[in-house]
Amino acid sequence: MKVGFIGTGSMGTTLIDALIQSGAVSPEQVIASNRTRDKVQFLASQHPGLQVSPSNAETVRLSDIVFLCVKPLEFKTVLEEIQHAAHPDLILVSITSPVLLEHLERKLPCKVAKIIPSITSYVRSGASLCMYGSRIQREDRELLERLMSSISQPLRIDEKYTRISSDLSSCGPAFIAFFLQRWIDAAAEATGIGRDEASRLASEMLLGTGKLLTEGGFTPEQLQQRVAVPGGITAEALRLMNEELADMFHQLIQVTHAKYEEDLEKVQSQFAG
Repeated sequence: MKVGFIGTGSMGTTLIDALIQSGAVSPEQVIASNRTRDKVQFLASQHPGLQVSPSNAETVRLSDIVFLCVKPLEFKTVLEEIQHAAHPDLILVSITSPVLLEHLERKLPCKVAKIIPSITSYVRSGASLCMYGSRIQREDRELLERLMSSISQPLRIDEKYTRISSDLSSCGPAFIAFFLQRWIDAAAEATGIGRDEASRLASEMLLGTGKLLTEGGFTPEQLQQRVAVPGGITAEALRLMNEELADMFHQLIQVTHAKYEEDLEKVQSQFAG
């Protein structure tokens, strides 16, 4: 099986690194192309055997599965480059949320899917959001989910929930990291604790919390109740956050959805042209 990648930016590179390091694919099975050829050549130097493709169309011709890892407004151009090389047995996977399955199926004769990964795939964790076009067969779904299960937990979702699901699984690591960064900075400024020590404590706490929520059987509500003794320090801090952050999460969702709708409108105007 040959797995192609069109686009080797941040997420494309993360997927290639994770899949190879997990043993799901060997470097010899990977073919990659990118607008900036130096990026692919660097990847090939990191993974000897990885094939640097001279064009996006060639990547498609040589692959059984192709991950399309480009920005939303680059899709129309890339699809025009590859549509004549795509064949009915090819599985093309978009990792870009505003590009809909219907857009891809209108432009390409192959099987199409959408899988939204997360940076957590780099450490073989987190979720990959899986959506499938009408031409995808059961064995195709099983193949893709087997591949993604080597670096994540594949979860099938309805495409209409792409944005909110991505907020939680793909944007979430940045949101949580921001929260921790601000907390660590405040701890260092208020108490004098070293930032490295505070960061280490917070990071280990986050790892343990994740395990409690995934392996320990706790819900977020149950975990708060277990830690917060009535009238204690944790309970008082939770009261403060509940008061101060009450509307922030609704605003967060409004912001991400507004940007998504903006991007979706731009993509749809391109495909309508």
